[in-house]
Amino acid sequence: MNPITIAPTMQGKVRDIYDLGETMLVVATDRISAFDYILDSEIPGKGAVLTQLSVFWFELLEDVVENHLVSADVADLPEQFSPWADYLDGRFMLVRKAQMLPVECIVRGYLTGSGLKSYRQDGTVCGIGLPAGLTEASKLPEVLFTPSTKAAIGEHDENISFEECSRLVGAEAAEQLRELTLSVYNRAAEHAAERGILIADTKLEFGQIDGRMILADEVLTPDSSRFWAAATYREGEVQPSFDKQYVRNWLNANWDRSGKPPVLPAEVVQATSEKYREAYEMITGRKFAW
Repeated sequence: MNPITIAPTMQGKVRDIYDLGETMLVVATDRISAFDYILDSEIPGKGAVLTQLSVFWFELLEDVVENHLVSADVADLPEQFSPWADYLDGRFMLVRKAQMLPVECIVRGYLTGSGLKSYRQDGTVCGIGLPAGLTEASKLPEVLFTPSTKAAIGEHDENISFEECSRLVGAEAAEQLRELTLSVYNRAAEHAAERGILIADTKLEFGQIDGRMILADEVLTPDSSRFWAAATYREGEVQPSFDKQYVRNWLNANWDRSGKPPVLPAEVVQATSEKYREAYEMITGRKFAW
């Protein structure tokens, strides 16, 4: 639970955002969502993993695309938040404000999830035709940019065509989004593969500052991506992933989706926490310190 007594300006499923004028303080809590519900149970260390992994990627990718990060150093924490410095250390980002674009930039390197379902229906993913013979977890012949709308909390994003993306943000911006999304994915996937992780797909968000395209929000975390272990990858099989898989599996087995989701058992909370930390350590090569 976020102990800060200052009310956030905005609150998402996981993040609390504080408007500071020219900048914003983005705090990643340990909240976890599943099936469009924010659960009562929290995952210890999750918010710190999301923050520190995003900071790692922002720094690694800064020669590919500019980002909104100002600082994640507790020494730069605004004075009014100093009473909660111990809580915030490792789980906050001070960022520049950007005019966020109304699309989610999804990129797919492997066939799974909703993409596989669409492919099995008509041989396409988001209207993009693919060759016959692909199956669960197949590596795609080429990386796909498949944007979606941004839905409000409790609602679902909807896949859209590139043409619809162009109508929403303008043709020039849509082309730039596609180019940057693919460039970010390719660089990140190359790095992750060297560390034993396959990035099956991920979701990026961009905004604009003074007309420049900026990578923003969280980047390449277990909440926004499917990470698979390269050592156990098998085409044709559903792959274990470094995310809230334990939570989804337990809820599917113990909840009929009616009413409020049940409280997670301690072993599910612990296993999920360990997966988030393992993803961080494999990708960064650093021991998770929090």
